[in-house]
Amino acid sequence: MSDSEQAEIAVVDHGQGHPLLLVHGFPLNHSMWKHQISELSSDYRVLAVDLPGFGQSQPLESPVSIRDYADALAAMLENLQIERPVTFCGLSMGGYIGWQFLTHHREKVHSLIACDTRATNDDDRTARGRRLMAQQVVKDGSQSVAAGMTLKICGQTTQENNPDVIQHVASIIRATDPESIAAGQLAMSEREDATPMLETIGVPTLFAVGIEDTITPPDEMKLMADRVNNSRYVEIPYAGHLSPLENPIAFNTAVRSFLESTV
Repeated sequence: MSDSEQAEIAVVDHGQGHPLLLVHGFPLNHSMWKHQISELSSDYRVLAVDLPGFGQSQPLESPVSIRDYADALAAMLENLQIERPVTFCGLSMGGYIGWQFLTHHREKVHSLIACDTRATNDDDRTARGRRLMAQQVVKDGSQSVAAGMTLKICGQTTQENNPDVIQHVASIIRATDPESIAAGQLAMSEREDATPMLETIGVPTLFAVGIEDTITPPDEMKLMADRVNNSRYVEIPYAGHLSPLENPIAFNTAVRSFLESTV
């Protein structure tokens, strides 16, 4: 990606010390990490980004690939003059970006946290569904996505007991540019299968998953963890696909334990 193609990325930069890069899921923004920003920045330099086209970040020129997002994050770190390798923490689509970031910018990665994500690419049916959703959101607006996705990505416990989280997630999606939602869906539909790289990751890795996650369920993430040498695997109770937001205490405890043993 040339300099002229780089998007200006908005980033919340709090704390000092080892850099922890937080990369949100689709179609959200950095605020899904609000509990990690407030708690982990006491001991680490927390960098919570808005991916290009999401939140306050400028979009990339279409079409966009998952690697384009990864390259944009690498350029952001260089612009911030962050020379220390980071702990890359990505959720869902952020995890897909993490595989590309590790593949093409390995020198910038100290360790990896893969949250509620998968290594496999889309099958034909799922990819077709993403393309249809991309067409629909451009036509009907982000509201249609918010209505369909919010309950799907939040766990049953959150749906029953934490309406504030439901409202927060829905409000983020409604505020997201439909064109950026479409671009993200198309990028995910064409992403590479990262499964072959699991056995060669070569950096400390934590796999974290909400126990109520029905999109990337615990059994699937445990199989990934089993293929990565010396990895850790943790299930976050009372949480679905957005485990850092749905159960931040348990999630932060797991991340702290991982960072304290690897940094």
